[in-house]
Amino acid sequence: MKTSFIQAAACLVAAALLVATTTTASAEYPERPVKIINPFAVGGSGDTMQRLFAQKLSERTGKQFIVEPKTGAGGRIAYDFVAKSRADGYTLVGADPGYAVLGALYAKLPWDHANDLVPVTMYARAPFAILVSPQSRFKTLGQLLDYARANPGKITYGSPGTGTIGHFVMELVQREANVTLTHVPYKGGSEALVALMGNTIDLMVTGAPTVTGQVKSGAVVLLALTSQNRWPGADGVPTLVEQGVNVATYLWFGLMAPKGTPQSVVDYLHQQVVGALEDPRTKEALQAQGVQGVGTSPAEMGRLLREDSKAWTQVVQTAKISTE
Repeated sequence: MKTSFIQAAACLVAAALLVATTTTASAEYPERPVKIINPFAVGGSGDTMQRLFAQKLSERTGKQFIVEPKTGAGGRIAYDFVAKSRADGYTLVGADPGYAVLGALYAKLPWDHANDLVPVTMYARAPFAILVSPQSRFKTLGQLLDYARANPGKITYGSPGTGTIGHFVMELVQREANVTLTHVPYKGGSEALVALMGNTIDLMVTGAPTVTGQVKSGAVVLLALTSQNRWPGADGVPTLVEQGVNVATYLWFGLMAPKGTPQSVVDYLHQQVVGALEDPRTKEALQAQGVQGVGTSPAEMGRLLREDSKAWTQVVQTAKISTE
């Protein structure tokens, strides 16, 4: 009986020490600046969102969250770097739907795509925009699709390059709308946008936040959005679903961390992002960009990543897209 009492007391002391250690570790994080590695092009919507949330996290925690660019190779440089970084919560990486398709596009990656990076949170999302030039003969998506069905391959669409998310979205649109378009890949979204404004190509798709200014100025015309329902701030723009094309997909932005990062740190980061999203100033900044705050849990982000990977892999295989 005495021995059992001593063993039980020892277990209680050990459990108390574990709780105290975990609480202390969580309370102390972050003790030094946190790097958010940026795979996105400087000046783009992903870069803008990442810098906004780095600033908000710095304000909330009193510690520095620093955005460090490592662009190139479709994000693979940044993801590989972070996947191989120390799993202590001090090196994170930004992610978007492009991450979900890397496993389908490349047979070999220098890190384990499914396991070496763990989800923290998706903090914002926006629909993709289907755009034409103001000089376009097509004033509605219906007119464009009718012409495309009668003239397979005659309509051209631009993208930031083969294997980019803009390319995938248009392949999905073609499949669901039963049309055949001609892909014109460019060396980035800016180059494709210039070609569209010059009426060199017939249409393009890009993240709505990227072209907010051009739409407002009339430099491009917005025919449709890929959201499930009408998007706040663009209530007059119909969705693809409304126009008979069963495509509802989003450009999202999130954070990931190296495998093995303590769950207490992952949860802490998620909670700080959710707190930042409740700030009226954050809401105002997102609304100005046409972006919606999300703040998904790590588990929910993991589920959405798996769904995205499955869906885009099907598109890659059906369209026989190859970058190798």
